[in-house]
Amino acid sequence: MKHSWRLFICFCLCSTILLLAAQSGYSQEDARKFPSRPVNFIIPIPPGGPTDLALRLVSKEAEKTLGQPVVIVNKPGAGQSIGMAAIAVAKPDGYTIGQSGNSGLLLVPHMEKVPYDPMKDFKQIIQVGGFNFGIFVKSDSPFKSFKDVIAYALQNPKKMTYGSTVNSIQYLIMEQIARKEKVQLTHIPFKGTTEVQTALLGNHILVGIGDFNYSLVESGQIRILALLREEHAAEYPQVPILKDLGYADVPAPYYMGICGPKGIPDAIVRKLEEAYAKAMKEPAFVNGMRDLRLPILYRNSTDLGDYVTRNYEIFGKIFKEVEKK
Repeated sequence: MKHSWRLFICFCLCSTILLLAAQSGYSQEDARKFPSRPVNFIIPIPPGGPTDLALRLVSKEAEKTLGQPVVIVNKPGAGQSIGMAAIAVAKPDGYTIGQSGNSGLLLVPHMEKVPYDPMKDFKQIIQVGGFNFGIFVKSDSPFKSFKDVIAYALQNPKKMTYGSTVNSIQYLIMEQIARKEKVQLTHIPFKGTTEVQTALLGNHILVGIGDFNYSLVESGQIRILALLREEHAAEYPQVPILKDLGYADVPAPYYMGICGPKGIPDAIVRKLEEAYAKAMKEPAFVNGMRDLRLPILYRNSTDLGDYVTRNYEIFGKIFKEVEKK
């Protein structure tokens, strides 16, 4: 009788495992053969900016290990939520992955209804870098420091215009600073920071905030007033960070990460993580990030998942505080 009972339990366990495998639509053989065709990589921002270029670089190097092309697909708009939604609804087989959008995961879901759950519908794969997001002006601007920006805003309510990507973390950072300084700013939203830079150079806004093309800095077309970072940047050692300006309590969680839809088999996640981790060490990527003036920063799948969750909760608290006011 005991022997029969053990056989029954084993049968139930095996049946459950087989059922789960069937429902997930993949097999161990599929995971071993992955990838057997091109991998689509969704970037939820417009092409041409530093982030887009960096992700293209690292994906190109990852192709060497994966043995298949990585096809870049830009899906910008709605504070990254359009691109993030496309990742969330993709088949969880590893053939559709993309940028783990800072705004699309940490910010926009607190501001409006989105067609995905930022904490449940994604699998974080790897962090490959960071950003040098900043507050910048034209080189001929009368604002020589960020204090000059605040001083002008105090004397000219609502005349201080600044541009940022719509529903972005940089927008929230600027609004938090405005509340702390008790100034009124006028926000002009754009689909991406490439458009912000164009508007700034065209004298349509006074200040830009977001990632910037380093060539515009080095050619003397724009000047960086501050960096939205938690630590000083080796690329711009003389530029102050938020802490230096007295805004240490304003969060700036900018990470260049890669994610996919929930349910991707662990074996495939490991293959993707290993391919991109190896790509991070390739000379073409290292030199490319140096040319873009961007830091290479690594977090594995687990650590990146924890980092995203922690910062999502932080911004949730910030929005609750904002709603009370």
